[in-house]
Amino acid sequence: MQSVLLLVDVQNLYYTARHAYGRHIDYNALWARATRDRRVVKALAYAIDRGDAKQRQFQNILRGIGFEVRLKPFIQRADGSAKGDWDVGITLDAVKHADDVDVVVLASGDGDFALLADALRQEHGVEVEVYGVPALTASALIQSATRFVPLEGDLLM
Repeated sequence: MQSVLLLVDVQNLYYTARHAYGRHIDYNALWARATRDRRVVKALAYAIDRGDAKQRQFQNILRGIGFEVRLKPFIQRADGSAKGDWDVGITLDAVKHADDVDVVVLASGDGDFALLADALRQEHGVEVEVYGVPALTASALIQSATRFVPLEGDLLM
């Protein structure tokens, strides 16, 4: 049985699924697909915390599925822009746990992760499955993955 590390970039999935489909990701279906016939070593969901009740409820749903939820505060800049990505945190956790698993599942369409996927495959010898919204997943990330799984159909709600 393969062992798997599951890393979910919640903000990226939220915005890409909303933009492409006007829908949300079905995290139960994502978990079921990504972990089928695999032993989960660690499952991390990275999110931005605005502190509202609806978000806390969603975070508890993720925890109930089996994810450890990592939160970063939402930062609104003076110019109106916002900051709050987890790229460095996701990368550090991926490298930290890569030698403990056979497969790293990265649920994100962010092209910045192409270098990470290459390093995981070449330097750590793990498979990298990328789950992303097809129209909004960087081609460099798709090419760097061992396998690309489109977030569509039954993976949406």
